[in-house]
Amino acid sequence: MERQSDAAAAPQRKAMGSPQNGDEGSNRGAVPGNLCQPLLSPCSSSGLEGVVDSEGRVDESRLRAYIFKQGGVLPGDRRLLWGFLFGMYPCSSTALERVALSEELGVRYQTMKRKWQRELPGVVRMRLNGTDEELIAAVKRFERSRLEAEESEAEESEEAREKKAFLKLQAQVLIDRVQLDIEELQEAVRIIDKDVPRTERDLDYFLGEGSANLLVLREVLITFAAFHPDVSYTQGMNELCSRFLEVLDSERDSYWCFSSYMEKIADDFKADGLRRKIELEVKLLQELDPELHAHLGREDLGSLTFCHRWLLLGFQREFEHSDALRLFEILSSNHLELNEIRDQERLRGGGEGRTELPPSVNPDFTFELFLCAAILLEHRATLLSCPSEVQLIQFTNSLQGKLDLNATLQKAEELFIKYCKKSVLDCFKNHCLPPKDREPFSFPLRSFFS
Repeated sequence: MERQSDAAAAPQRKAMGSPQNGDEGSNRGAVPGNLCQPLLSPCSSSGLEGVVDSEGRVDESRLRAYIFKQGGVLPGDRRLLWGFLFGMYPCSSTALERVALSEELGVRYQTMKRKWQRELPGVVRMRLNGTDEELIAAVKRFERSRLEAEESEAEESEEAREKKAFLKLQAQVLIDRVQLDIEELQEAVRIIDKDVPRTERDLDYFLGEGSANLLVLREVLITFAAFHPDVSYTQGMNELCSRFLEVLDSERDSYWCFSSYMEKIADDFKADGLRRKIELEVKLLQELDPELHAHLGREDLGSLTFCHRWLLLGFQREFEHSDALRLFEILSSNHLELNEIRDQERLRGGGEGRTELPPSVNPDFTFELFLCAAILLEHRATLLSCPSEVQLIQFTNSLQGKLDLNATLQKAEELFIKYCKKSVLDCFKNHCLPPKDREPFSFPLRSFFS
């Protein structure tokens, strides 16, 4: 069986302006259409000066720093910037290159989708239980809109059809090499069809006529599962993917951004991966608050199982929805990450001299772990008084939608800096650095205290 790295990976990503004339576009109406956003230019948004050059190339490090320091991006900029932030388009691409790439990505996505639809015709139409009238109406709207999209495609110019035919041939050759695991995919579809109807249907994007967007979400998730057999589909992915669909309003763009994002966090959806993340959170809490750590351990609560959902879904339910989107951007910027500092120092060192973090610094302590710790410490008194895991889970559930994002981010950043300073001090005390390195001590955390 071929892995997704060939067929399901974005083509050698030459390059965003916005996708034009791709197979997918806006989903308001729940169906593929043409999406013509303006090409990203240096003046497309105030505050992005120096991030984008005259031809639309993006300085990735400045973009990530901008997102982190500004506490997210303006809602009007998200559709443009998420393509870079989540890896759909390379930052080195020009606006014109991204127009061509968006067409290629659209055709490839449609070819992938047609493959599983052809091999599993029985799952093309979502099975309904007959009691969800809103979803039944959504299916009808979705199917009607899909026919309208096909009719619109038939009216394209001969030149456009010829160009698309060539792209389809290229995509077909690539996709035909992939053998789908039909049995595994059928099981994934079964779970997807249970989860999709429960996906944040109180959001405007999925209300009324927008409910047809649930069917678009379903097709993105099935396509992902079909071409990523090592990951397939696990409960919770629907909530992550819905963020992309809501913001990008494009089936094609949502698929490619979600796929790229999942490449980075796929291990979190496996038992070993999430267990390791929780173990890291336990270690960090021990560093930051030994008393609280010890108390939770004595009460058999030290495994922090009540934090699983926070870390798996990126605190999606703990903050008001617009703040949860901001936090998703901030965490995805990877700006304030110890492993990023380590890698930067290696580049600065050019392979000479000291290029590792002090041994007292754990580079696996990600910023999301500090954010989780900030929430725990903010409610320290309550946690110290909780006698059982059941009460802890009830308490953490009561926090949904009630946390203050700005205050939590500030606390998390303070904890991060406190940890770094303590680690540097411990390094000196333990004589980890030879005397010649002690003045000035610019390595390795210098750039994150400015």
